[in-house]
Amino acid sequence: MVKSGIVENGQEPNDYILLTGRSNPALAQTIADTLHKELCQPISIFADSEIRVKGIPNLRRRHVFIIQPTSPSANDHIMELLFMIDAAKRASANEIIAVIPYFGYSRQDRKEMPRVPISASVVAKMIEHAGADRILTLDIHSEQQEGFVRIPWDNLYGSYSLIPEIKKRNLKHLVVASPDKGGVVRATAYAGRLEEAEGIAIVYKERDINVNNQSRALGMIGNIKDKNILIVDDIIDTAGTIVSAAEHLKANGAKSVRVAATHGIFSRDAIDKINNSFIEEVIVTDSVALSDKVKQSKKVSVVSVAPLLSAAVKKIRTGESLSHDLIL
Repeated sequence: MVKSGIVENGQEPNDYILLTGRSNPALAQTIADTLHKELCQPISIFADSEIRVKGIPNLRRRHVFIIQPTSPSANDHIMELLFMIDAAKRASANEIIAVIPYFGYSRQDRKEMPRVPISASVVAKMIEHAGADRILTLDIHSEQQEGFVRIPWDNLYGSYSLIPEIKKRNLKHLVVASPDKGGVVRATAYAGRLEEAEGIAIVYKERDINVNNQSRALGMIGNIKDKNILIVDDIIDTAGTIVSAAEHLKANGAKSVRVAATHGIFSRDAIDKINNSFIEEVIVTDSVALSDKVKQSKKVSVVSVAPLLSAAVKKIRTGESLSHDLIL
């Protein structure tokens, strides 16, 4: 029996549930531990590799947060997310929030040549159609993607977690650099929040749109001679962009080069490139699951975004503003 909106055992009837798939269970578990909640992992696999969702607790009238970055196996993890959303919808969940720390396909957000899809839009619409009521992401590649769907979409910034870690380095004569012209706004934002920063620099690169994961540095703007450089970016994939930028910066007189990026994908031989480069340190978050090889690299430092995402879950659940103190 419910009295005044409270179940007799003292729990709210709309208490929230945390679900996760196989993409980054360690992050999901840390979020659950921070929130003092149990975590349900309902994904299993049939012999022919079909994904199965089963074992979910009662979701009726409850808020359901599904924590599922879609990397490194983007296609499998997107399907897991869609199936969990559908299961929650059919179980009469009150609200379904897709918490996607890393949104796969986000770099395919426009038609850069004829006869190509806008894949990020397709994925976002699939999530909406499956039954999600809200999307929560971390450093989506381009914020206009929030307009791909009609449901609310909140985007947090990795700078919330990364800037305190950067400040611990106590870097003098610091210049914040963007590895391409598209990241100037991000570099400017970081420089504005790092009191020790003396300015920004921009490395121009050339990318062949007909070839995946290939670019090269061509030139730069900014005074970087004898400065400690911090390259900021949202994604490190094959590491070609940041390694090329670091070489260019060192060739133009930079004293040291460090990198801070939200999403460390580290595809192919990315970590080998970094280990053999001029880069002194790469600071990334745990938005995606990192391989043992990455975690064992002496050049890689990892900062958890679990506190940030946990705080966001709490605020969404209670109806508080995310922008008040979580969006830097």
